[in-house]
Amino acid sequence: MLNTLNQHTSIMSTYNRLPLRVIKGKGAYVWAEDGEKYLDFTSGIATCNLGHCHSAVKNEINLQLEMIWHTSNLYEVPKQEELASLLTERSCLDQVFFCNSGAEANEAAIKLVKAHEQKSSGNAATIVTFHQSFHGRTLGTIAATGQEKIKQGFEPLLEGFVHLPFNDGEALKAIEALKPSAVMLELLQGEGGVILADPIWVKALASICKKQNTLLVVDEVQTGIGRTGSLFLYEQYSIEPDIITLAKGLGSGFPIGAMLAKKEVASAFKPGMHGSTFGGNPLACSAGIGTLSVMTQEFLDNTKKVSELLFQELQQLAKKFPTIKAIKGKGFLLGLEMEEDVSSFLLEALQQKLLLLSAGPFVIRMLPPINLVESEVHDFIHRFQQVLHNWEAAKND
Repeated sequence: MLNTLNQHTSIMSTYNRLPLRVIKGKGAYVWAEDGEKYLDFTSGIATCNLGHCHSAVKNEINLQLEMIWHTSNLYEVPKQEELASLLTERSCLDQVFFCNSGAEANEAAIKLVKAHEQKSSGNAATIVTFHQSFHGRTLGTIAATGQEKIKQGFEPLLEGFVHLPFNDGEALKAIEALKPSAVMLELLQGEGGVILADPIWVKALASICKKQNTLLVVDEVQTGIGRTGSLFLYEQYSIEPDIITLAKGLGSGFPIGAMLAKKEVASAFKPGMHGSTFGGNPLACSAGIGTLSVMTQEFLDNTKKVSELLFQELQQLAKKFPTIKAIKGKGFLLGLEMEEDVSSFLLEALQQKLLLLSAGPFVIRMLPPINLVESEVHDFIHRFQQVLHNWEAAKND
């Protein structure tokens, strides 16, 4: 277990916090309270996709700060309309529900599936999700999540979920037999260990869903908004989901979530069936507008190019350090599977002024800003190699 910096705090202990107080950030770097500078390969857990304090986002927010901060969804909110149009124009979906987080976006998707099933058949919905998936920490989304450790202590869970093996042919047969209301999945499981969905398996899954009118729900909370080299990861699989969920990178650090759906599916929601006081807040939507303004095709192509350089450099490191068992992931959502528990590795990285994440006990997760430049890749490799050297030396002592 990692120790917190401050044992005498008024904050509830829902996180094992590393001993670091961050007070400033710019681009791929953050500064601690003591003035030390760190290379940030966490991006607020895939949230600050453009790095810290990006000017395009800051400018949009500053303009809105001079206008109005909040009105509520009792009235039309122009910034919501603007952001929703940007999202639907660049996706295969038609309408948007705004909220404040990824868990809320997934909760909204679950409710929409249930409402759609009631409207279509009058029956209770059945939703298939997958082992090692992670969809949030609300009562609804922990029931959807395919990890038992997330659910412990919160029983009885919301009913109606069936969990099947990921990337598994037998799971496809089970879905054909079950004919569920929806299938909900991450195309790249982040929290579950950085596990990428097999393209052939996904194609088969999408075909089954279409054939039997099962809604396909893609959780893009961690993969969306450019993280894997395209605006949405589903684009790289050449599929058309009925629903997708977004959050994290959409607001570049501001709390926002979104659930996008096809018009026919979205029509199952009527006034009063769902809502959020702060959902679609003008400031949060301004952050989203600023974020998307940067996401041109040229920008995304460069993201892909630099992420490939990072992957190649990691492959070279893996040849030198046998403790690296595998390199996984896509774009700037990468995982290194290690031979041993990585808790001490994260602490050693901190000593080298490098911020990293884990994804389970044996996987180091890297989520740098997606506008990383080549010099920052080389800076990372220099620091990371030193961490590997020190970590292996400590194990051999």
